[in-house]
Amino acid sequence: MRERTVGRSGLKVSEIGLGTLAWGRDTSHDEADELLGAFLEAGGSLLDASPAFSAGMAESIIGELFAGTYDRRDFVLCSRAAFVERTSGLHAESGRSAILDSVAGSLERLGTDYLDVLLVAQPDPHVPQEETASALAHLVDSGKVRYIGVMSRSGYPGYPAWRTAALNQMLAERRLPTLTALGSEYSVLNRSYESTARDMAEDMGLGLFAFSPLGRGALTGKYRHSIPPTSRAASEHLAPLIDPYLLDEPRRLVEAVTKAADGLGRTPADVSLAWVLTRPFVSSAVLGSRTVHQFTSLLDALEELPDLVVSAIDDVSAARS
Repeated sequence: MRERTVGRSGLKVSEIGLGTLAWGRDTSHDEADELLGAFLEAGGSLLDASPAFSAGMAESIIGELFAGTYDRRDFVLCSRAAFVERTSGLHAESGRSAILDSVAGSLERLGTDYLDVLLVAQPDPHVPQEETASALAHLVDSGKVRYIGVMSRSGYPGYPAWRTAALNQMLAERRLPTLTALGSEYSVLNRSYESTARDMAEDMGLGLFAFSPLGRGALTGKYRHSIPPTSRAASEHLAPLIDPYLLDEPRRLVEAVTKAADGLGRTPADVSLAWVLTRPFVSSAVLGSRTVHQFTSLLDALEELPDLVVSAIDDVSAARS
């Protein structure tokens, strides 16, 4: 697995990252152990976590694995801020207390004293931008966080481009550590990043962590004819994430990718992932595989795409960008 530089920073990550959304809920501790081992053996480094994944259980499992057979220094660890537990559930806030408390909780669960990358989940309309900027700078200065970034609004309720640019400009003007990475959903089925944030990110030198590169599982082709009873689309807590990609237009795109894959003797999943990796602005495509079999079978089949196939997928998916 090759490495890529994150934007114009000195940070290097594996071109494929490992997401932990399902860890602690759909992926057991033992399955997570196998996944992490396979990921490391394949040359992977970027490990993506969040306090919101399985209500903190994903981070706890990572911490347990780090305390066992894995060396934390082998990974580029990314997590989110700032999630606050309220009586009505988990809320994303960007005030100083929320960010510092969120990071402290993540570090405790992860069993580490620093995060390589911290992504702020979304802005808080009631919090001045200066407060968010000073909290992020404090975390970098104290060594608890090495690089900072934000979640983009492309596919998530994150930062719109103008707020990302304003935050970065404020950091730069005050000679504080500036943003390095953007996290955004990005796939053949969701290219909104290209129209909402790409130009801004490239001008500012930000690298993209592309989440859901397989269209939340739809680009594996497993939902073409039915919904498997053990799939995410059949689970109560994840079905709402999958449903938008089971509509008519996404289905047509899945069929187009499947046709291209059939012509190459490949699967729609590895063609979809290979397409994401052709984008020069992508620093890492983060896979949320639930099992080691899903992960290794995808990596084993992954090859570069012919230019004609890349162009064809570009054209057929442009309408959804």
